Amino acid sequence: MAVRQRTILTVDDDATLLDLVGMLLRAEGYRVLAAQSAEQALVMLASDKPDLIVTDLRMTGMDGIGLFDAVRKRHPLLPVIILSAHGTIPEAVAATRRGVFGFVTKPYEATELIAEIERALALVPAEGEATESQVITQNPAMLALLDEARAVAGTDASVLILGDTGTGKELLAQTLHDWSARRDAPFVAVNCGAIPEQLLESELFGHVKGAFTGATRDHRGLFLEATGGTVFLDEIGDMAPPLQVKLLRVLQERVVRPVGATRTVAVDVRIVSATHRDLAAEIAAGRFREDLYYRLNVVSFKLPALIDRRDDIPLLAGRFLAALSAKYRKKISGFAGEAMELLLRADWPGNVRQLFNVVEKCVALSTVAIIPRSLVERALDRPGEDIASFDDARRAFERDYLLQLMRTTRGNVSQAARIAKRNRSDFYSLLGRHQIDPGAFKPT
Repeated sequence: MAVRQRTILTVDDDATLLDLVGMLLRAEGYRVLAAQSAEQALVMLASDKPDLIVTDLRMTGMDGIGLFDAVRKRHPLLPVIILSAHGTIPEAVAATRRGVFGFVTKPYEATELIAEIERALALVPAEGEATESQVITQNPAMLALLDEARAVAGTDASVLILGDTGTGKELLAQTLHDWSARRDAPFVAVNCGAIPEQLLESELFGHVKGAFTGATRDHRGLFLEATGGTVFLDEIGDMAPPLQVKLLRVLQERVVRPVGATRTVAVDVRIVSATHRDLAAEIAAGRFREDLYYRLNVVSFKLPALIDRRDDIPLLAGRFLAALSAKYRKKISGFAGEAMELLLRADWPGNVRQLFNVVEKCVALSTVAIIPRSLVERALDRPGEDIASFDDARRAFERDYLLQLMRTTRGNVSQAARIAKRNRSDFYSLLGRHQIDPGAFKPT
């Protein structure tokens, strides 16, 4: 499907500088909206939603930080980059702690600004891609998985999603639906382990009036409700064997027979299923049909545990924090450094779902703008347990940060050093300390 051109709203009270930035961005293929004041930008946001805002810091009337605060209230997930000839390190630190995505000091090189913009837009799905509520990642393995999912989404192949509880199996299923030609039809999800066996057949395939006690009217069932769309069968490994036989017939013949009916009804749905169980072991134990397994598993995806994609934790925590701060109507701009290090080092047996729960607890309990380590410890329900030392956590965070810079800049040390606000010599020393070879990240 076509992905629309990315839109950037530029804001500066200097018309000449506004034009120059606009020319640069248009040359890079972006659609550009221009506002000569923060107040005008807010009016434009009411009718046109950009993917990113690039604003000057010092302006007549409302300044760039004031604009960011106003944008955050209405569009908490919209990234903002601030430009300033008057920028100082304290201002940059204060801005980023409040949630500003980036802070670029003028005069800047065009490549520096474009790199910062690309880094921001890489974290903001375009229309036609996964939405904010779907898969959130910058992890290379997850991005590769999403590339495969995009290729499969355009087909009607049945997909089996594997992964531990809380890894985001339903989000991936929804993303497959959103990327498919069926996206305008319903996406219907059902947890096969949460509905009693005697009711699940009726829920899936429907029933006719009088089919059983309490059946006072016809019920279409979820397969018919999802006509033209996608049925997501979560925890398919928990489905009882008798119902597995009936599901196999649906997949083979593309018809359903409502409970109590004498005729079948044709169905047009795509099947995506998921389980945290080892289906090979279930088949060996006689609890899951092998023929059904192969019907469901035309294509499979295995979602990694959160501890295998720790580089996503700051991104996920930041997105959750922004959304939950808006939900609870609190002005919380970020995590303290030690608090984020604690998140990075935790075990996460509940994966992404547990991380969301921890962030929600922190937001609900917080009375300050920056969430401290003590609150994260409380939310994890195990203060100080199995947590690395501060020095070890800081080294791990520093290494992950450098790896992220190398991936973002494709091994361009000069560009990475500018983003990190370090000179090249210092930056090379940091790379050497962590035994990171820039050449390993350069395109082949």
